[in-house]
Amino acid sequence: MHTPSLLLTALTLLACTQQSPREMAATGVPAAPPATAVVYETPAAPTAAPFLETFETGSKGAYAPADETLATGSWRFEDALIGASDQDHKAGEHAARLRGLGRLTMQFNAPAGVRTIRLQAAAYGQDGPSTWELWLSRDGGRTWQRNGQPIATKGPKLVTSTFAGTATEPIRLQIRKTSGGDNRLNIDNISLETGTVIATAPNTQNQIPNTKNQTPNTQTPNTKSDNDNLLLGNPSGATANPTATTNYLLTRPQFATGYNAQRGTPTWTCWHLGRADISGAAPRQDDFRPDPALPRPFYPVTPKSYSSSGFDRGHNCPSADRSATLDDNSATFLMTNMVPQAPNNNQKTWNHLEAWTREQVEAGQEAYVLMGCYGRGGTGAKGLTQTLDQGRVMVPARIWKVVVLLPAGANDLQRLAAGQGKVIAVDTPNDNAIDPDWQKYQTSVDKIEAATGLDLLSALPAAAQARLQR
Repeated sequence: MHTPSLLLTALTLLACTQQSPREMAATGVPAAPPATAVVYETPAAPTAAPFLETFETGSKGAYAPADETLATGSWRFEDALIGASDQDHKAGEHAARLRGLGRLTMQFNAPAGVRTIRLQAAAYGQDGPSTWELWLSRDGGRTWQRNGQPIATKGPKLVTSTFAGTATEPIRLQIRKTSGGDNRLNIDNISLETGTVIATAPNTQNQIPNTKNQTPNTQTPNTKSDNDNLLLGNPSGATANPTATTNYLLTRPQFATGYNAQRGTPTWTCWHLGRADISGAAPRQDDFRPDPALPRPFYPVTPKSYSSSGFDRGHNCPSADRSATLDDNSATFLMTNMVPQAPNNNQKTWNHLEAWTREQVEAGQEAYVLMGCYGRGGTGAKGLTQTLDQGRVMVPARIWKVVVLLPAGANDLQRLAAGQGKVIAVDTPNDNAIDPDWQKYQTSVDKIEAATGLDLLSALPAAAQARLQR
């Protein structure tokens, strides 16, 4: 078995002490608050370059099956080649091109430690859409399993798809074009992320911040950098472990989420909001879709899960909070960012609160926003409803938000600890008869924590938390 030295030195295993997801009560509310706060440690700096396959070193010019030695190692090309024409959509000079039922297969192992897999895809030239899948092997290529959901790619723009890795075993990747037909598909910039190294496509705005090692150690300070979506802490101690079905951590450049696959909704979502996030001209994408980053056993909630339900697909991180780039805006339409929200709650009360928050940012503030839901049963346009999609999506009874505001600047944690910030906490009924004035539903962080069992500002010193949570 050939294992390239570049890959062996690039990918390292990051051991992670994981906090078990807390049990949920019958109402969907966590039974008890977390026993310890979750803080973040900075891992040792990597000593080598990350894994990133750009296809720039390849020269395979025919579709006939053959092996090709690339920068990361040997890949098997079947009904596939390396394209360099003007019709190949690529980040550099080359990209892989697949036709028919083409495949790209790694013929070497990526060492254990891969937590996230990303790659870019576009339709070749002016071809129509193609469907493709990512498959993983954990036994050296003897058997394969599909990872995540099938992806439908259309249009000439390279779009990044993100998938969960498996941190405990070496893996191989296989990309399968499954739609057949005459349409061709470009694949470029395959990157693998570990706990200490993030491999990203060059010149792309889909870079995601480091996922720090999470340790239940209240003596270790939070060393995340300013503007990190999780700067104020991980409210439930969520982990990127596929067995954590009620407390699974999803991290993106746009937001971080603690996802409950048994409810089909996020328990919480956190994001930073600054002027740069809302200063672009990216239009609303409205490309609601399942999240390919979910582990395969998780049920993929789709836009149809909400069809004719009387509830909106209510964003946690709003579309208008991410207008800097098309990719940023598109990320907010993943279904893991949605909750069944009563239309008047979503379109009036919540919309007014979101607009008010952006106004504060436009006026010179920056914000750290936390949003989530709890309980079971909401009243939408068609009355009281408990679940959607044959019980796969829970309708929450309450929807809450915490906005931490402080003047735009640096050293945010230190400034918050010194008393510069202020907090707005809101907890609303998921009811279509709600008042449009969000200020009527203001509450305290303490009360939201008591209702949800979350620890919302765990990265701050206890004294600062006490001052802000009242």
